Amino acid sequence: MNIPAHDQPKQVATTPPPIPYPEELYSFDTVANSISGGFSSVSDTEIQYFHQHGYLVIEDAFSPEEIQDAIDGMVHLMDGNNPDFRAIQFEPKLAKQKDEMDADERRDAIRKIFNFVDHESRLNALAAHSKLLDVLERIMGDTPVLFQDMALVKPKLFGSEKPWHQDCAYFNLEDGATVVGVWIALDEATAENGCMHIIPGSHNEGPMIHFKRRDWQICDTDVPVARDTMVPLQPGGCLFWHGLTHHGSPVNHSSQRRRALQFHYKPASSEDITTQDRMDVFGSEGKEVDC
Repeated sequence: MNIPAHDQPKQVATTPPPIPYPEELYSFDTVANSISGGFSSVSDTEIQYFHQHGYLVIEDAFSPEEIQDAIDGMVHLMDGNNPDFRAIQFEPKLAKQKDEMDADERRDAIRKIFNFVDHESRLNALAAHSKLLDVLERIMGDTPVLFQDMALVKPKLFGSEKPWHQDCAYFNLEDGATVVGVWIALDEATAENGCMHIIPGSHNEGPMIHFKRRDWQICDTDVPVARDTMVPLQPGGCLFWHGLTHHGSPVNHSSQRRRALQFHYKPASSEDITTQDRMDVFGSEGKEVDC
């Protein structure tokens, strides 16, 4: 039987798009050092390691129960169960199809949700976790203040790249402030599904000029790929990194989603600067450089 075109079921794309960057931009040979034993295992040696290398990995920072609660809270917001929450961003390649998807497909089409800590207590519980804040205070030598919260998703097959960048290039915070990012795995993060990649020690090399290309990013040709280090994590694993540490994550062409929470903290004593002040450091205008 021939079905009229307007009555035929609409198809959700299942073929992943091509990789939009040189494949050699990410290396998969080196895995980050890590510790186990939860937050209580972070000694002064680990704090010193963070300052020297620009990152710290705790394999088992959060319990399975804490992670499941966070996933439940994330899904609650994704499914529109809080009418006051609308901070949802879809993968660009899937956004036009979101109204044709079932609930599971729609969740996997979301790239990120953000500004949720005042809307979902189960997510705020991790951002305000007392042992997490204690490690941050030891790193900063100051009271940590949360100023950005996001839940990041790399949908199976379609999860897009986040190009190499420094977080401080995005934030209007004074030079020298010890900004710290915290990345918490909700699913297993692997080489195949787009785990985080970092350049150890790059925070000690100062700010890099950023360009608007695939995103606000370091120029591909300026990335020291030979030092690229992967950070695969099991659910509950946690990565801390300095705001000047070069990092990024490649596409997800696997059949496994990759969900994570990402928080940014600043020292309570740090001061804000203007966007122009930030661009004078991280922007290319007037510096006779190009990407």
